[in-house]
Amino acid sequence: MSGRRAWWGWGFEDRKLDPAALAPTVRDVLGFPIGAVEQPVALESIALPEPRVDVPAGAPWSVDPRDRIEHAYGRSFPDTVRAFRGRIDHPPDAVAFARHEDDIEMVLEWAAREDVAVIPFGGGTSVVGGVEPRVPGDRLGTVSLDLSGLDRVVEVDAVSRAARIQAGATGPQLEAQLAEHGLTMRFFPQSFELSTLGGWVVTRAGGHFATVWTHIDDLVESIRAITPTGAWESRRLPGSGAGPSPDRMLLGSEGILGVVTEAWVRVQPKPAFRAARAVRFKDFMNGAEAVRALAQSGLNPANCRLVDALEARQTGVLGPTDRERAVLVLGFESVDHDVDGALARGLAICREHGGEPDEPRGGAGGAVGTWRDAFIAMPYLRDALLQLGVLSDTFETAITWERFPAFHAAVTGAVREALGEPCRVTCRLTHVYPDGPAPYFTVLAPARRGDEVAQWEAMKHAASDAILAAGGTITHHHAVGRDHRPWYDAQRPDLFAAALRAAKAAVDPAGVLNPGVLVDA
Repeated sequence: MSGRRAWWGWGFEDRKLDPAALAPTVRDVLGFPIGAVEQPVALESIALPEPRVDVPAGAPWSVDPRDRIEHAYGRSFPDTVRAFRGRIDHPPDAVAFARHEDDIEMVLEWAAREDVAVIPFGGGTSVVGGVEPRVPGDRLGTVSLDLSGLDRVVEVDAVSRAARIQAGATGPQLEAQLAEHGLTMRFFPQSFELSTLGGWVVTRAGGHFATVWTHIDDLVESIRAITPTGAWESRRLPGSGAGPSPDRMLLGSEGILGVVTEAWVRVQPKPAFRAARAVRFKDFMNGAEAVRALAQSGLNPANCRLVDALEARQTGVLGPTDRERAVLVLGFESVDHDVDGALARGLAICREHGGEPDEPRGGAGGAVGTWRDAFIAMPYLRDALLQLGVLSDTFETAITWERFPAFHAAVTGAVREALGEPCRVTCRLTHVYPDGPAPYFTVLAPARRGDEVAQWEAMKHAASDAILAAGGTITHHHAVGRDHRPWYDAQRPDLFAAALRAAKAAVDPAGVLNPGVLVDA
């Protein structure tokens, strides 16, 4: 069992990586000059302003400095840099730890009366400024509403294979409780160890499956939320054509239309049949053509992730004697039937496009296991790289297949121009559809120590401008938050924005819920 959550950066304090031990490998693989290891400021040295509001008496409230600091940021690169240096720009005045819906109703009623903004907070893993209390200056204060106390699997329907789960349950918590019933939600985003069901719902998170069940949308049966004007809960159904869906309204709402407290989601037994192989291609675009054929084949692989040669090298998927090639991690699974035939056909498609499958290996060994281990460790690695003077960040998008080659060149070129040399821009395809992929970019560059946030902003603006100019979406599964607002505003139709503002006015007339996200107050 891991210990206490880290107050800066990703994860748990006892799982932080040692940057000094990583320095030689980072220098050799990236070719960057590695600086001295920088340590975070001491937590006790951070001075916060006094709370601007007096919270009501009662157990759910905290004004403890560490609680306020831990709820001041998500876990984006600029969030991590600012916390690392002790710069807490917008601390909440208080944190409310909800234990049940009555606490939420009390907080919202009080906040509307006192003109205080409320920021719903699940696992705190937002990488787009979604939980930072950076709100319009006319608010008299801000409160972070922590939902981690709502962490139970409340009900299981084994016949329909569904479960009613509270919104504050993290991935490990809900999986452990479902396992008692022989079931799993089978939804594993990279943030799995910390993020929550409610967070997945309101950000339209992407999970384990590369095809078919790619988003949390595909697993939700119904949602319940508390708003300043009352509760709303959709009817639990496998599907419905009865007008616009209330679930679709809450999915991706990022806390502005109500505080999600629970949801019915589809679950399943743990897959009994699995088969996976790594396939190597001469270059990334050649591999992308194979991935397109797989996505359009109807095979529906569970894993179909293509990484370019540079990322394959950085994650250890390619060994020191391997040629520089793109690597596809291809996998199938089922609760009902053998999937060896599906894998065989998938590998045949890869060979038709010049792919060279690795030799089969038992267990989790080989390139497949190496990639998975690296994927899980990546957020911890980013923090260690920061301490070594390396800027490391990611962003993702989606585009149709016919535009992908030009899109890839435009986005990587814009990032390289913004950061200058030396820098590294890698790409992987995480989720794929018959009509297009979801490219996921990783950016690495020597950091300008003390000026990393400005350096990141230049990169982020260049990448985001290039994404929209080339026809992509500003985000595939990381949400909008505050960081993506300018590009989200440009991407969505104006009439839809007006309809969204009207919906918010109906459920939150005082505009207390997460102001500044998705729409202006």
